[in-house]
Amino acid sequence: MGNKLAIVALLVLLCTATCQAAGYGYGFPGSGYGYPSPTPATPAPSPGTGGLTVGFYNSMCPNAETIVRGVVEKAVRQNPGIGAGLIRMLFHDCFVEGCDASVLLDNSTANPNPEKLAPPNFPSLRGFEVIDAAKAALEAACPNNVSCADVVAFAARDASAVLSNGRVDFPMPAGRRDGRVSNASGVLNFLPPPSFNLTELTANFAAKGLNVDDLVVLSGAHTVGRSHCSSFVNDSRLNSSTSDMNPALAASLRQQCPANPAGSNDPTVVQDVVTPAALDNQYYNNVLNRSVLFTSDAALLRSGQTAVAVLLNAKVPGQWEDKFAKAMVKMAGIEVKTGTNGEIRRNCRAVN
Repeated sequence: MGNKLAIVALLVLLCTATCQAAGYGYGFPGSGYGYPSPTPATPAPSPGTGGLTVGFYNSMCPNAETIVRGVVEKAVRQNPGIGAGLIRMLFHDCFVEGCDASVLLDNSTANPNPEKLAPPNFPSLRGFEVIDAAKAALEAACPNNVSCADVVAFAARDASAVLSNGRVDFPMPAGRRDGRVSNASGVLNFLPPPSFNLTELTANFAAKGLNVDDLVVLSGAHTVGRSHCSSFVNDSRLNSSTSDMNPALAASLRQQCPANPAGSNDPTVVQDVVTPAALDNQYYNNVLNRSVLFTSDAALLRSGQTAVAVLLNAKVPGQWEDKFAKAMVKMAGIEVKTGTNGEIRRNCRAVN
């Protein structure tokens, strides 16, 4: 009872502090990172399963999900950072052209500038070799049956399971087809940069059929992985006169990051200094302690609604893990291609 009363008291204090702010418009200006200025987005209908089904490959390739999980488990246990990359890959794929593996396509004569070469993806997006290995194993077991888009979705789910020690594991509907279009400009148009404030983030997620709670829950993936210094230094996050970052974290980051990170002088740092290799709810405690890297993370305390969600995810055991599983399935259903609307690539890096 004491813990519940404490949480209620904290909720009241948070709402008192944040509800007086200018709603969702309370954010920081960013440097853009090559992104165009955001424009208001018209909310799209909530993405459903879009014709996807759990166990889609049970008859045509019964061991498909087992094969992918085996490859992912081996890779992530050797290098947890790959797991963070695979979770991020699903997000970066689904927000651009839908969940269709367009992020996997290499540059070619016909398409010299695909998604994977856009600044938000190159050189930081990781895990491509794991997708290649899983696809090769699938082609050996049941050729031309399992799409690369489904491999990306399965891999993100499996990476979540490994990094959370099984606390985040869930059925992933399948039946996606692979897209044939991949353009770097789409990445800049649709992926939210780390400089976004809450108004911009909310509109960006709404355009993909995701609500404010999905935004808060999916942001929790920042509990694993690393970030280039340029993603927050260039947004003045280490400037004590304009940033509310925890002074101890800011001081530590100033020791790790150059004043003007760019190009070959742009080191990486862990996103969660407490549990950097675990997919858990520590991120929300970090948000409450103002020990997060990005403006987009700090923005979650800029409204009563999101601040309360942050507190509950931090303090209610198991809540975030359950919500994250549901949000991942929802995100993996964005603008999917099914049936004849797409193809099953033989090589995930090239269209057939």
